[in-house]
Amino acid sequence: MKAFLGIGLLGSNFVKAMLAKGEQVQVWNRTAEKALVLEADGAKAFEEAAKAVEGADIIHLTLKDDAAVDEVLAKAAAGFKPGAIIIDHSTTSAEGAIKRTKHWKDAGFRYLHAPVFMGPINALESSGVMLVSGDQEFIATVKPELSKMTGKVMDFGEMEGKAAGIKLLGNLFILAVTAGLSDSLQLAKASNISPEDVISLFSEWNPATSLTGRIKKMSAGDFSNPSWELTMARKDAGLMIDTAKAGGQTLITTPSIAEVMDTWIDKGSGSDDWMVISKEI
Repeated sequence: MKAFLGIGLLGSNFVKAMLAKGEQVQVWNRTAEKALVLEADGAKAFEEAAKAVEGADIIHLTLKDDAAVDEVLAKAAAGFKPGAIIIDHSTTSAEGAIKRTKHWKDAGFRYLHAPVFMGPINALESSGVMLVSGDQEFIATVKPELSKMTGKVMDFGEMEGKAAGIKLLGNLFILAVTAGLSDSLQLAKASNISPEDVISLFSEWNPATSLTGRIKKMSAGDFSNPSWELTMARKDAGLMIDTAKAGGQTLITTPSIAEVMDTWIDKGSGSDDWMVISKEI
């Protein structure tokens, strides 16, 4: 039997998927109504976290942050079955994940941080990506369980907290891409280009195919053989900013990127590849 603590958009669909597979699930949420709704799907809701985990072999969590995870686990601990396994899907700090792993192991329980790149639909369909790292022996025992919840489980090895770090850098990339797309749409609007035309462009030309090559070049730190010189990239950034401003639009990220470019041009790197702006990584 399983327990699930934290019934937001992701948690509720994880529970529904478990119930659809014939599993017994006890649920709790800070806002009790969200947990009660799942009783219509076959879950059993509780008003207290400690009651919700009673008898559960595996306890899953999807909560807001480190503080919420620590608070809820502290409240639930009185109901933990001896030897219960705690699987935490919350996005938290690596430091928090490391501390919790040790704390609950010392208390006689096994804790694994397993954050996800999954939206609510993925949770319902058991698709997407789940991340793990740490004790490889323990991970091997729970991997079949985790695999039922997601399309892919990525194991990043023995390093405790590494999964948390990978999750954060992935989310950072999503933030950066979304901000970049916002700038592109603002520039398109200023240039009387429709969103449909932008979609057509990226349907045919996929810049994501160059990501691996860019990461390798940035990591190697050699920018002496440019495919796009910094001064030319800065010129284009200026055109973007001026065009958007003339069209009454405000760009989010491009002005900041232009400032960093200016710093590196002042250092004498104008003829280097524009990715020299990442040289201090």
